[in-house]
Amino acid sequence: MLSIRRIWVLLVTVLVSAVFLCATASAQDDVIYKKKTVYNFDDDTITGDLTRPDQEFLTGRKLARHKSLIRVRENFKDRVLQSVKDL
Repeated sequence: MLSIRRIWVLLVTVLVSAVFLCATASAQDDVIYKKKTVYNFDDDTITGDLTRPDQEFLTGRKLARHKSLIRVRENFKDRVLQSVKDL
């Protein structure tokens, strides 16, 4: 079990570190930035070669074979003939 003295030391340490962190955070917030920044690259010359791969590597998936989703009804002709007879 912690003694009362250790608890106070821990509490004071936490409070001091919190105050220090708040002070440094507020000091960093006082930075003022320009509204517009212009970069000039007119004097820079870029030289180089265009590099491409030596070969082309293409991969493709083979066509998958699926079972047909259309099911032919076995008694279709019988029902059509029956409906004609019912007329």
